Amino acid sequence: MQRQTLTSPLLSLPGAVPAEGPDEGVAAHYGDLFREQRALADGKGFVDLSHRGVVAVTGQDRLAWLHLLLTQHVTDLPPGQATEALILSAHGHIEHALYLVDDGTTTWMHVEPGTQGDVIAYLESMKFFYQVEVADVTGEYAVVHLPAGSIAAVPEGWTVREVPYGRDVLVPRAELEGFAREAAGVPVGVLALEALRIEAHRPRLGLETDHRTIPHELGWLETAVHLDKGCYRGQETVARVHNLGRPPRRLVFLHLDGSEVKLPGHGTPVRIAADGPDGRQIGIVTSSARHWELGPIALAVVKRSTPVDAPLLADGTAANQETVVEP
Repeated sequence: MQRQTLTSPLLSLPGAVPAEGPDEGVAAHYGDLFREQRALADGKGFVDLSHRGVVAVTGQDRLAWLHLLLTQHVTDLPPGQATEALILSAHGHIEHALYLVDDGTTTWMHVEPGTQGDVIAYLESMKFFYQVEVADVTGEYAVVHLPAGSIAAVPEGWTVREVPYGRDVLVPRAELEGFAREAAGVPVGVLALEALRIEAHRPRLGLETDHRTIPHELGWLETAVHLDKGCYRGQETVARVHNLGRPPRRLVFLHLDGSEVKLPGHGTPVRIAADGPDGRQIGIVTSSARHWELGPIALAVVKRSTPVDAPLLADGTAANQETVVEP
């Protein structure tokens, strides 16, 4: 499905530089990447995520119905409690990542930019006799991220998804500019948020995933998969790999050589350093960033058999790895 880009009105804020790739439509930064990272780390500012898709599910059966379709246990999800979940293929491969909260009458979820249409198409195909309604409300609501520790006041009645690293606020689009300019604090671009995401080892759909990724490879079993719930599409693969075997690949965190000017981009081949730059490829870089404290960092997906203490090369750039998913 072709993505329809939403262009944020906040790109008119002073210093805004448009993002590219999956974050097209919002600001990459506002002129000072490291200052913006420090602001987030200090609990200040906001990140415009208004390009992300927003889906609302209503109806008395919504949680019981979603419980049958998602990897997460949501039957008794309390109002206001945030969670995340995946939609898998029949073979257990990750198709969508959903970031959810229920307010007592509606289950809200935000998803990767442009994917809401495919998410809704799948949900609609599974409605059957359940009393549920699914709506694309991206045009009515925008996601704004406030970091942990932020004292920005959120108007009463707005939906907030609170997690350890901050709050995702669903802002009525008509009030997005006013909230940003008057209440949310200094603007921070998505590159700063991405640097902190990489530092925290949090995977992102479309970057850390490909068409054959299973949840075990990225550490999503801990946050987005409930291993003791009932049947859902792809559950057999999840249970089999968890109980009987190991995933073929694993996520690692990389400390990159700071003397290199260019960061290795998404898809950059990863090799064991001892094999040299022409050695056998054992993985790829999935995300990279320049961190205000750690320097150049990255996430990569490598073969499970890669020794955990082996120095690596990312297209010639030396990299020391930290284990995220155990082999």
